[in-house]
Amino acid sequence: MTRKYFGTDGIRGEANGPKLTPELALKVGMAAGLKFVRGDHRNRVVIGKDTRRSGYMIEYALTAGFTAVGMDVYLLGPMPTPAVAMLTRSLRADLGVMISASHNPFEDNGIKLFRPDGYKLSDEVESEIERLIDSDMLSKLAQGREIGRAHRDEDASTRYIEYAKRTLPRGMDLSGIRVVVDCANGAAYKVAPTALWELGAEVFTVGVRPDGFNINHKVGSTAPDAIAAKVKELRADIGIALDGDADRVIIIDEKGNVVDGDQFMAVIAQSWLRRNMLLGGGIVATVMSNLGLERYLSSIGLTLERTKVGDRYVLEAMRSKGFNVGGEQSGHIILSDFTTTGDGLVAALQLLSVIKEEGRTVSEVCTRFERVPQLLRNVRFKGGKPLQDKIVRKLIADSEQRLGPAGRLVIRESGTEPVIRVMGEGDDADLVTSIVAEIETAILERA
Repeated sequence: MTRKYFGTDGIRGEANGPKLTPELALKVGMAAGLKFVRGDHRNRVVIGKDTRRSGYMIEYALTAGFTAVGMDVYLLGPMPTPAVAMLTRSLRADLGVMISASHNPFEDNGIKLFRPDGYKLSDEVESEIERLIDSDMLSKLAQGREIGRAHRDEDASTRYIEYAKRTLPRGMDLSGIRVVVDCANGAAYKVAPTALWELGAEVFTVGVRPDGFNINHKVGSTAPDAIAAKVKELRADIGIALDGDADRVIIIDEKGNVVDGDQFMAVIAQSWLRRNMLLGGGIVATVMSNLGLERYLSSIGLTLERTKVGDRYVLEAMRSKGFNVGGEQSGHIILSDFTTTGDGLVAALQLLSVIKEEGRTVSEVCTRFERVPQLLRNVRFKGGKPLQDKIVRKLIADSEQRLGPAGRLVIRESGTEPVIRVMGEGDDADLVTSIVAEIETAILERA
């Protein structure tokens, strides 16, 4: 399905670029508001954002759109994406909005929409909103007393912190654990350190001084070197690196090594299986997850259900097939007993509960399997359709034959930026490296 505005995770692009403008944000507010206005009560929408300078501009434009069609707006301020999803449900809102471009640099921004139950919109609903955006909505505007109002919600962060803390097993705290938390100068810069401290941890921080421009800049889950160095310097027990909107998390062990989402999911799967909490007989992950994870799960009697890349697709499979643990290698961890989307803080708390319960180091707990050699290249291109080129397609087909059943090749175009992701995986590391390099070169020659 080709869509004009929405990508794989809402609307995203350069702020005031060719796609994401205040005019579009105004129309999104009007269109989404018209779609979700219902009943005879005062309809309400909650809006959260990360710390990008452009968030103010988009927030005000959205507010104008929503109030214009009769919705009351509750402004949450800087707040993680999963907090917006939770508060949409908790405040009985008719719609939730998160203004963020996640792990992208500060120049970009985005708009994510949540249904009243806290789940992201389906492709079909997003398409309906697109049709409304391109229609004449002026005749549908609220009049007089029906025009909406905007409120600033000062209690939102406290609500989310208490909610996150309650996801720990009853009676457990984090006393005795030294934690370094990196908030990427993003949406969780206040709530994550506060929640960890209130649970009893000794907390040290990185990336908690946002200035509107430094979100994700050399900090956060996509740049773990800063927190890894801090963990070793402070001899901390664990590092928790969030991204700009805190819906993903990467763990750093006490040695400064990165623990990716695959090892993380393996820990949660085994722990929840032992505690009779795991549903579905396995977990859900994407095509990017390592073969080592699949082999480990099989060894403990569990299955791995794979989906295309995107946490929304993981969640769809979880809901339709009865799983309660899923996620992505990149650190989107979805624990549907607690959340309706990836939640970096809640996921980290679940891992900390295992660390606390087992009394072992993070490196011991989070080494569940040996990774199969895997190589990912992000090939940036300026235009065209290189993946439709006959030579590239033949090279890909031939490469899959060379890898055989002991390997995999996943090649896809990003839905959020002009990048083709080339991932090769197999027991023969040299073969994987060679194949990925050949495909990367072929794409660049035809882009």
